[in-house]
Amino acid sequence: MYTYKTKGTCSALIHIDMDKDHIIRAIDFVGGCNGNLQGISHLVTGMKAEDVLDRLEGIRCGFKPTSCPDQLAHALREMLAQEESAAQA
Repeated sequence: MYTYKTKGTCSALIHIDMDKDHIIRAIDFVGGCNGNLQGISHLVTGMKAEDVLDRLEGIRCGFKPTSCPDQLAHALREMLAQEESAAQA
């Protein structure tokens, strides 16, 4: 389980469970628009992290430079980078 502290969104944290093949097993947002974030969580569960990145990265919320989906993409990118770094060590 990985926890990411969001920046610039109503949600405060994202808890992510991803397996070794980069398949998302579960996502839980803390705070934010409960119904929408449950929907996003259900839609991306079972998807490869790289595919989620392609779909969600860059989405904005109103005039904000980011959004909860974009923050999820940031979290996944950070998780993948940490995994790659650990594999090289």
